Amino acid sequence: MEKRICKYGTHRVVEPQGVLPQTAQKIDNTMEIADNEILIDVISLNIDSASFTQLKGEADGDEAKIAAKIMEIVESRGKMQNPVTGSGGMLIGKIAKIGSQLSYRDLAVGDKIATLVSLSLTPLKIEKINAIQMGIDRVDVTAQAVLFETGIYAKLPADMTQELALAALDVAGAPAQTAKLVGPGQSVLVLGAGGKSGMLCCYEAMRRVGATGNVVACVRNDFDRDKILENGLAHAVIISDVTRPLEMMDLAISANGGREFDISINCVNVQNSEMASILPVRDGGTVYFFSMAVSFTKAALGAEGIGKDVNMIIGNGYSRGHAEITLSQLRESAALRKIFEERYI
Repeated sequence: MEKRICKYGTHRVVEPQGVLPQTAQKIDNTMEIADNEILIDVISLNIDSASFTQLKGEADGDEAKIAAKIMEIVESRGKMQNPVTGSGGMLIGKIAKIGSQLSYRDLAVGDKIATLVSLSLTPLKIEKINAIQMGIDRVDVTAQAVLFETGIYAKLPADMTQELALAALDVAGAPAQTAKLVGPGQSVLVLGAGGKSGMLCCYEAMRRVGATGNVVACVRNDFDRDKILENGLAHAVIISDVTRPLEMMDLAISANGGREFDISINCVNVQNSEMASILPVRDGGTVYFFSMAVSFTKAALGAEGIGKDVNMIIGNGYSRGHAEITLSQLRESAALRKIFEERYI
């Protein structure tokens, strides 16, 4: 392909025609690139948490079945987009070729990058799955992928391992959006605080609320509670099931001095957490849904059903400067970096 075509990648859409690659049911994953595309030799896929949790449940935790399902999805869709959750993840790899019409002063063949766009829109062809790292949602592969002209990326930093960078960049949108939303003196509730995005959001919220604010983390077990408190990632931690919203609301509001919250941030990886995010927030407050397991319908109709006038924000995985913000957190906080190195490498 020598002709310069759509910068958004619509020339790769097979069906249905007229839609963008993320919406498409199938895209062309031919690894002969157009002159405005980048070819990547893929090292690892980081499957997003909601998707990987669903795949594990469907396969009863069987690695071979998970691998087979991933291969089936990619072969049928030309991309890694979980048909149940609709979500993907991101990848790390080496630049194999840069289209002739592209000029990146900071990028050259052989550079290692992390793509900061979803696998749900990225043309991908997997030759072999080499390993599935169950505890960290990572799949090591022999594969190639294509990055469109508008696709964003981050060169992997020299001061940390590629595995550490991948773990953080996978959820870079969450702490960057938190930095925009949270201000001094506010009360913030983080659901799913024991995971990657949750911990990063807690850290950023603690920085932003200052001496007069309050950050409450909601986790699933004692281990996560103790880890968050030991490392000063929240002022208080509650253990609750986010699918039981009334119980969770009572615990959360109690941890906030009996007051409703200014902001809640949803980072969970299971379904039916919408109302647990909405109920504890005051009228006029903000609910930020970063989780890919969230249903817009359940959130919108649920808020209407209980008469809650809250601002609901869908978690855009991209926010200007999000890669730099997230990596700087790991550089600033030795405690946060240690947790990530222990859990996700």
